[in-house]
Amino acid sequence: MTRISDLLREGRCFSFEFFPPKTEEAEAQLQRTLQELAPLRPSFVSITYGAGGTTRERTHDLVVDILRSTDMTPMAHLCCAGHVEGELRAILGRYRDEGVENILALRGDPPAELKLPPGDLFHAVDLVQLARDIGPFSVGVAAHPEGHPASPDLVTDRRHLAAKLAVADFAITQFFFRPADYLRLVDDLQALGVDRPVLPGIMPVTNYSQVARFAALSGAEFPADLAARLEAVAENPADVRRIGVEVASQLCRDLLDAGAPGLHFYTLNRSPATREIFANLGLSAAR
Repeated sequence: MTRISDLLREGRCFSFEFFPPKTEEAEAQLQRTLQELAPLRPSFVSITYGAGGTTRERTHDLVVDILRSTDMTPMAHLCCAGHVEGELRAILGRYRDEGVENILALRGDPPAELKLPPGDLFHAVDLVQLARDIGPFSVGVAAHPEGHPASPDLVTDRRHLAAKLAVADFAITQFFFRPADYLRLVDDLQALGVDRPVLPGIMPVTNYSQVARFAALSGAEFPADLAARLEAVAENPADVRRIGVEVASQLCRDLLDAGAPGLHFYTLNRSPATREIFANLGLSAAR
């Protein structure tokens, strides 16, 4: 078994994120992506969890399938929103019994139109502590370089993240576009006495409108200069994708040069952009 906290102590981690497919076609696409990315030997792969448990079984089944049928180390996302404590204990107990050792503990931000029952745990830090009670998990949490959209200010956001990292093993950031935002986050945490590793999240822009929408939802500012470059070629998807991969590759170089403990790629269940960035960074041959 492989714990992510151990991997991070041993060296840099390069990881990929996927979401559970909803259709047979999407399942086939994900399986192709897993096969195409496996040769890159990711340190681990993470599987997202739908708001209020809407993908509970699909997330569980995909995590366990990856554990059983591949050489990749899976990490299961888990949200406390909409769950009572007994449900969360049962989910964590199943993962423990299946041999899954890595959990990303999230509060969860369901859309307003999704009516969820009140949960017993209101913050991700509570879920981290619950996971500690259930099994010997390596537990990660989410970080927002530019602050969580629901935080009243950046100082409050950083203190909240520091409290999570006082009990968690590592953090993975929401995607961002400027290395300075990540470096400021790390500096702010160090000023608060936190030295847990923070993996930067990378989402190359392969679809401008889609990523711009994701950025608006997550609180990440879409840089005006990048937006202008993409808008100028908006009618040519190949050019949008080329610029997106180029910009993401440079962001990754800057982050690694600055000492980031690795990179976490939001793949959207597709492999080409991630494979191209790995090649641009020289990681394909190095790993």
